[in-house]
Amino acid sequence: MHLPFQLTVLGSSSAMPTSSRYPTAQVLNVLGRFFLIDCGEGTQHQIRKLRVGFSKLNHILISHLHGDHFFGLIGYLSTQILLGRTSDLYIYAHSELQRYIQFQLEFLGIREMDYKLVFHPLNFRKEQLIYEDEKVSITSFPLKHRIQCCGFFFKEKEREANIKKGQIKKYDIPIKKIKNIKKGADFVTENGEIIKNAKLVTPPPKPRSFAFCSDTIYSESFIETIKDVDLLYHEATFAEIDKKLAKDTFHSTGKEAAQVAKLANAKKLLIGHFSARYKKPQLILDEAREIFKETYAAEDGETYTVEIE
Repeated sequence: MHLPFQLTVLGSSSAMPTSSRYPTAQVLNVLGRFFLIDCGEGTQHQIRKLRVGFSKLNHILISHLHGDHFFGLIGYLSTQILLGRTSDLYIYAHSELQRYIQFQLEFLGIREMDYKLVFHPLNFRKEQLIYEDEKVSITSFPLKHRIQCCGFFFKEKEREANIKKGQIKKYDIPIKKIKNIKKGADFVTENGEIIKNAKLVTPPPKPRSFAFCSDTIYSESFIETIKDVDLLYHEATFAEIDKKLAKDTFHSTGKEAAQVAKLANAKKLLIGHFSARYKKPQLILDEAREIFKETYAAEDGETYTVEIE
């Protein structure tokens, strides 16, 4: 049984919410580890509606300090108090966010909480490993927006190969040798015969990956960081007819997002952060697909799965 690698979109609108789209927020489930990426207004409503589970979210990543990417945070933190949370909550964001959140908590008269907020400041000048465990790593990387902004690259760790049960019996392989074989070692039988590792194991599945490219003008500066990514989310606020507006506001068009996906050799592109000026994102989607066929428009409430290869 393979554990999931799934992205759930909580919000896909830009600065102004619409009747069908909340501001930016996503939840990524990597092998049962849940990460909240950005926290626009209404995030906790979507978490409850979509039954993500508050208790599963221990890590929150905030790409930058424009309100549509973090205005939902104080409400989320307040709800955690009401729910009786006691476990630490880790926040990866601009260092100024800690001061802002502390002011809000003090203004509300909340001086002590039963859980601890652990802040990790982001580096906006170069890529940085910000989280790592035995299953997944997260790297932040700078984007080019009106203010300091980061993207995030999530990648599964390389897994061990699976040993073929039939070969254990065939070559009478001792249990103590199996660990090294799964790591790539050959096996030498009692009479000196060398059994190559390739005959003994099934290769592990390719590690899956996801890149979150928040608000940014078109840039190729992070292409190598996200190279060969399985699922790429890239903002696509505007259609080509508003390309000048995109440039002036340091945002991207659908075609520009598609060009990034093409250069990065992504397998699938998910676009979002749509301007409220468009009733539907179809025009942006159609323009992106001219460059990169495997492009899809993010929809609030939808889950996108990266399958095992």
